[in-house]
Amino acid sequence: MMRLNEYRILWILVFFDLPTETKKDRKIYAKFRKDIMRDGFSMFQFSIYLRHCSSRENADVHMKRVKKILPPRGHVGMMTITDKQFGMMELYYGKEETQLPSTPQQLELF
Repeated sequence: MMRLNEYRILWILVFFDLPTETKKDRKIYAKFRKDIMRDGFSMFQFSIYLRHCSSRENADVHMKRVKKILPPRGHVGMMTITDKQFGMMELYYGKEETQLPSTPQQLELF
């Protein structure tokens, strides 16, 4: 069995730009946002959500779930990066460097 490491663990980033001109558009936007959050995604920035996954197979499952709920209009992008790449990100709030989001604690049974 392959051990978890910073190159096997992945982060999924979902970027979206959805229309919000009408009441119906806003309802679709809110539903999409709530649905991905229900699947374990957290807001990283406005319209950028991320989720920690323990493996490529796990990431594929969650990416398929997002694809099933894609809104009829707007732009949605998905990308995976390794935990190692995520850990090399530099974040700033204004000119102050800030901490990366913490990695969720996950229990793995062997």
